[in-house]
Amino acid sequence: MREYDPSEEHVIGGAPPAFVAEVEKRADELVSAASAFCLAGTGYREQDPKGGVAHVPGGFLNYQVIPRHECVYVLQVTYL
Repeated sequence: MREYDPSEEHVIGGAPPAFVAEVEKRADELVSAASAFCLAGTGYREQDPKGGVAHVPGGFLNYQVIPRHECVYVLQVTYL
């Protein structure tokens, strides 16, 4: 699952729809990668993986993976 933190409007509100689609596509890819890496899901008790920066056409996004929540949080989006 992917979520915007603190909210979708705060993180990506006002961005062009094509850019939003690229961000969401990349975030979904990160969710797939995280689910393969952290098989324990809600039972995961180790240190959370570091977040990172993912580049997309037209900008980039900052994210954090929280396996216990089974979620990738999109924290900031920059449209160039």
